[in-house]
Amino acid sequence: MLFANLVIAATMAGFGLWVADGLDQGAELPIHWNLAGEADGYAPAVTALLWPAGLSALIGALFAAIPRMEPLQERLEASAPLLRSVWIGTMLLMIFLQIMIAAPALGWPLGPNLLQVGLGALLVLIGNSLPKSRPSFFVGIRTPWTLADTDNWIATHRLGGKVMMGAGGLIIAAGLLPVPANWRASAFMALLGVAVVVPVFYSWWLWQRRSKT
Repeated sequence: MLFANLVIAATMAGFGLWVADGLDQGAELPIHWNLAGEADGYAPAVTALLWPAGLSALIGALFAAIPRMEPLQERLEASAPLLRSVWIGTMLLMIFLQIMIAAPALGWPLGPNLLQVGLGALLVLIGNSLPKSRPSFFVGIRTPWTLADTDNWIATHRLGGKVMMGAGGLIIAAGLLPVPANWRASAFMALLGVAVVVPVFYSWWLWQRRSKT
């Protein structure tokens, strides 16, 4: 995985340099968009095009290091599908981000709201793998209650996977449908909040219910 990640990062760097070479000196490209989908941050073309490649390589190194830092080594293999899904999804998101940045330079009519589609797809990918994980300090929904009880972990991740996949699907729909930008931004934040808060609350509720029995 690390080798593949580094090859992808090198390919992204080559693509970025190729795009930048075709632009006028001093040209700038967007690197940040607000919740309404409007570009509100710019950087010199080379910097804008190369930073996703550099971030991809850095994230790859971090994911490669996680198995060596995990204290629960005996349970690590059970969480490998989730770790791989998050790693692959993050690499794809970095590729998508670089394409979004390069789109104006190449004349590609990609709306900035499509970045939301990529984030929604990442949530779906992660949600699909959540139920396959087991207690880990670096991967999964890590609350004091899930880490202390394997049954709590399993139940929370089953629910969390469904919630995250549902939220991701709705985020993708919001990014593709012709809805006002402020509605799209509100839907994104609300759904992301649901995907995060519901599993955490559920793990606490399970712990409370068990502690009273």
